[in-house]
Amino acid sequence: MATATGIHHRSYRAELRLRHTKAEWFRFGLVVVLLLVVPYLLNTYWLGIANSILIAVVGAVGLNILVGFTGQISLGQGGFLAVGAYTSAILSTRAGLPVPLAVVVAVLVTAGVGALFGLPALRLKGLYLAIATLASQEIIMFVVRRWGFLTEDRGYIEVPRLGFIERETFEVQWYWVLLPITFLAVLMARNLFRTALGRSFMAVRDQDIAAEAIGVNITRTKVTAFAVSSGFVGLSGALSAYYTETVTWERFTLDVSVLYLAMIIVGGLGSIAGSVYGAIFMMLLPALLTEVGDKVRDGAPFIAEQLPAIKNAVFGIAIITFLLIEPRGLDRIWSRMKDYVRFWPFRY
Repeated sequence: MATATGIHHRSYRAELRLRHTKAEWFRFGLVVVLLLVVPYLLNTYWLGIANSILIAVVGAVGLNILVGFTGQISLGQGGFLAVGAYTSAILSTRAGLPVPLAVVVAVLVTAGVGALFGLPALRLKGLYLAIATLASQEIIMFVVRRWGFLTEDRGYIEVPRLGFIERETFEVQWYWVLLPITFLAVLMARNLFRTALGRSFMAVRDQDIAAEAIGVNITRTKVTAFAVSSGFVGLSGALSAYYTETVTWERFTLDVSVLYLAMIIVGGLGSIAGSVYGAIFMMLLPALLTEVGDKVRDGAPFIAEQLPAIKNAVFGIAIITFLLIEPRGLDRIWSRMKDYVRFWPFRY
């Protein structure tokens, strides 16, 4: 079997390898080295951005499992993030559960909620399913805003700082906590699509009628896709709760759902690597625009005043540009660059 890049597999075992060539192992090694030296290269501000990116990667991977690999569009990302954040915060602060156990339970609860709201996917597709998931977002937001029990009528939940996290090295310590969790989440997601369950997700995406004809249980597959995706998203929400030390509904609005959808569109639908690229791009973009605004504040104060509107405009332009120029996102652009280097000086 040969891939589109000219890599030939002579056995299923060879095809299932995460890395197939020495060049791929070399690039992987460079990425590992870069990730290990990041805390020593960045200041506190940019290290905080890096931590936010790591959390966003987990959520983007979860959404891509549902939208990119299973073909079930969702606008309820913010709501599922809220379920993970509120559940883990309540379990650790009130029930007294250890943080790791609270996070695991939050993932399971979010997966269950995702499966529940995924039931409409059994009869809805496309725009109709998008509206149904938007309704789930609004339902969850209504509950977390109006049900005083969740926040003890304070409107927010204060999450105590983890015991081993010190104020002076807050960002550095959190980086070493988030990095292995994100790495394992990405690895699990990538391996998922080497299993029968992952293959069934893609079969439903490509043609659900044909998938059912070859024996795929459509009902179970769609509900499972919502559950698995929501589990990843719940993990991202739980991590954000402990990282920010505050849980409030303002962080899980529809804007957040649109942001995560933009991540996987820009990065590349149906690509785990694309989820990573998209999260990096969409999280770095506002930070870079803020830096530019700070630098031109004295010389062009009118630009600094319009910076929030400029961010929204650039946000929309980025999405439109990728949809028009390269619908398969940054992952496809990176693949084309690698192919160009591999086959240079030939053009085919």
